[in-house]
Amino acid sequence: MNESLFPARLPESRLAELVDALVDRGWYVGEDFLPAALHRPLFDELAEMARRDALEAAGIGRGNAHHLRRDIRGDAIRWLDRESLAQRRYLEVMGELQQALNQALFLGLFEYEAHFAQYPPGAFYRRHLDSFRGRANRVISTVGYLNPDWPPDAGGEMAIFAPDDPQREVARVRPEAGTFACFLSDRVPHEVLPTRRPRASIAGWFRRNASLGGMVDPAH
Repeated sequence: MNESLFPARLPESRLAELVDALVDRGWYVGEDFLPAALHRPLFDELAEMARRDALEAAGIGRGNAHHLRRDIRGDAIRWLDRESLAQRRYLEVMGELQQALNQALFLGLFEYEAHFAQYPPGAFYRRHLDSFRGRANRVISTVGYLNPDWPPDAGGEMAIFAPDDPQREVARVRPEAGTFACFLSDRVPHEVLPTRRPRASIAGWFRRNASLGGMVDPAH
């Protein structure tokens, strides 16, 4: 990956657009948000992980409540660990976004966690929230898409539903490389529709510290 091809910072105009959308409606979708110099090596890295069988089936729930439910969620994942330059660059971009969100909205975000996700043909993720009120350590959810030249008939879109009406679909996001989505984790229902080809992305969450007694609440 050529470091000189990657912009030093996200454009202020894109960050402002994202913040305004979160305030106005609780979600944001931006095409060409991630530059090709970033999403291409991430796509290649995930493809190599899949070839090496280095992904693990994703479950639902956290901690002792974590379990596999392929009738609800069908992707395979691997958490970002900063081992590659592309991963470090992606996390730097998310750090810029975290700073912008904290400055504009005073959210108190203190950590970001993310994983690669690959959905095989036929896989989906039923409608859900990423966090629940009263347990909202995950505050802002993010999705960065990695598949180049995604065909219109390949499925795999993310459907976004209105925060005040979980039955009303308000957006459908085609998983095209460079597109970036984010939304309020405890307010915006969403689902991944069945895909007809392998679908690659990075899912992540900005978190607050939901700890008690001064103990830091750990990521994933």
